[in-house]
Amino acid sequence: MKTFDVLILGSGLAGQTAALRLADTHRVALVTKRGLADGATNWAQGGIAAVLDPTDDVDAHVADTCIAGAGLCDPHATRFVVDNGRQAIEWLIERGVPFTRDTASEVGYHLTREGGHGHRRIIHAADATGAAVQKTLNEQVRAHPSISVFEQHIAVDLIIGSKIGHGEHGCLGAYVLDVDGDRVETFRAHATILATGGAGKTYLYTTNPDTATGDGVAMAWRAGCRVANMEFIQFHPTCLYHPQAKSYLISEAVRGEGGLLKRADGSRFMPEHDQRAELAPRDIVARAIDFEMKRDGSDCVFLDISHKDRHFLEAHFPNILARCMELGIDIAREPIPVVPAAHYTCGGVLTDLDACTDVDALYAIGETACTGLHGANRLASNSLLECVVFGEAAARHIAVGRHRSLPEIPNWDESRVTDADEEVVIAHNWDELRRFMWDYVGIVRTDKRLERAQHRIRLLTREIEEYYSNFRVTNDLIELRNLVLTADLIVRSAMKRKESRGLHFSRDYMETDERPRNTVLRPSPKAHPLGSLPSR
Repeated sequence: MKTFDVLILGSGLAGQTAALRLADTHRVALVTKRGLADGATNWAQGGIAAVLDPTDDVDAHVADTCIAGAGLCDPHATRFVVDNGRQAIEWLIERGVPFTRDTASEVGYHLTREGGHGHRRIIHAADATGAAVQKTLNEQVRAHPSISVFEQHIAVDLIIGSKIGHGEHGCLGAYVLDVDGDRVETFRAHATILATGGAGKTYLYTTNPDTATGDGVAMAWRAGCRVANMEFIQFHPTCLYHPQAKSYLISEAVRGEGGLLKRADGSRFMPEHDQRAELAPRDIVARAIDFEMKRDGSDCVFLDISHKDRHFLEAHFPNILARCMELGIDIAREPIPVVPAAHYTCGGVLTDLDACTDVDALYAIGETACTGLHGANRLASNSLLECVVFGEAAARHIAVGRHRSLPEIPNWDESRVTDADEEVVIAHNWDELRRFMWDYVGIVRTDKRLERAQHRIRLLTREIEEYYSNFRVTNDLIELRNLVLTADLIVRSAMKRKESRGLHFSRDYMETDERPRNTVLRPSPKAHPLGSLPSR
C-alpha cells in the first residue's frame, strides 16, 4: 500500500498544474498510464486563450465563449476562468514556458486569432504550444522532491469508503495496475484528483492520443458522481487526411492566419454556410465539411494557405510544414487534404468552481470535468486555460481542507480470476465500438442511429462484464471497459436531448429550444452493469 497526501491520475497540463501547486506543502503521487508526456496536452498546437492585449477585455472573451457554447455556458464558471486567464499565463511564463515573442507588440508576445474569437488573444509557442508547456513542466515535476511519478500505471477504479465497508463515503484513493510489473497496487490518499483527459478514442477517427479512453468519467460514474453534457463531442474540422498520418491535427490557427477551405475544384464553400466563413466556431465548420464531403462523395476537403509566403509559414507553422513535407505535401505550394475527427469531450464529471465532484475528497479537472465553461461547444484554445485555472482551484481547495484519517484498505483480490485465454476478444470489441460510434453517434445524428448504437453497447457491455469478472485485468481491458461505459453515457445523453444545439446536431430535431438546459445523468447502483465491480 502506497500512501500520499494527494493522488493525481493523469499527467497533462491540468494534473501537472495541480501537482506543482501542491508539492511545496503536500506529498503528491502523479500516476500516468504511459509516459509523463503521453497525453493530449503534448499534442495541442494552437495555444492558450487569455485577455492580454490592452485593446481586448474580459467581457469580450466571455461573450465569445458563450456564443460558441450555444447558450449552455455557465456564466459563473466562464467568468471565473476568463478572469483568471492573465494570472494563469503569467504563472506559465514564470515557470519558463517559451511562448513566441513579438517585440513589436505591446504585450511582448505574438497573439494569434482562432475561430469564434473576435480578437487576437491566443498566446502560443509557434505551432506546438502543448509540447512546449509539457516539456517545461515535465522537467519541474520530475525534479520536485515531493512529487512521485508513476509511469506505465493505469487506474483500475477509485476506492470509495462505502464500497469497502468503511463508514466514510468519500474517495480514499485508487487501485492502480502497474503495467510493467503486471500487478495491481493500492494507492491511498487524503485527496484524489481525476485529470485523465477526454474520450476521443471512443471514435474511429480522432485527433486524440491513444490514452484518451474516458477513464476519469467512467471511474467517477462508477464511484457515484453525476456526469453532464456528454453528448457534446467536438469534432475538429481539420485533421490531416493521409494514409500514413495518424490523427495529425492541422491547427485552428492555420485558418486564423488566413487559411481557406476549398473543394477539390478549388472553390471555397464556407461563405455559403456561415458569414464568419473559415473563422466560424468548430461545430459549424465541421458540419459544413461533413456536408460537402457527403454531397459530392469526396474523401476530404482542402485547407489552402499556399498564398502565404514560405518564411511566414516557417515562422508560424514549422511543425505542420515539416510534417506535411515528410508526407509529400508542400503547404507553401499546395492545399492540405483534411477531414473532421473527434477532438474534445465538452461534457464530463460535474464539478463546482473548486473542482469538487459529488464524492467527498474527489476532484476532477481538465477535459475529464464538466465545469460549465464549454457549454455545447468549446471555444478554441479555452481548454488549456481551463486546465491551469482549475488545476490551481483544486490545489487551493485541497490545501485548506481537513486532513482525514485514512483507514486500512483491502488489497486487490485476484483469487477468483485467471489469465485471459482469448485476448483477441478485446481487440474485436474495441474495433466494433469505435466503428459504430463513428457511424451512428458522429457529427450528424438521428434517433434511429442512436438506438442502433445503444443496442450494440448493451451487447458489448455484457461481454465485457463477463470478461472483467473472470480474467485478470490488463491495460487494454481497463481501457475497453471505460470506453464502453463512456460510449453508453454519450449515447444516453444524446438520446435525452430533443433539439439541435452546438455540437449535437439531430436530423430528427433540427430546431434549437428557446430555453437551454444541461443534460445531467445521475448514477444508481443499477445504472450500469460495470458500475458494481470495484474489485473482485
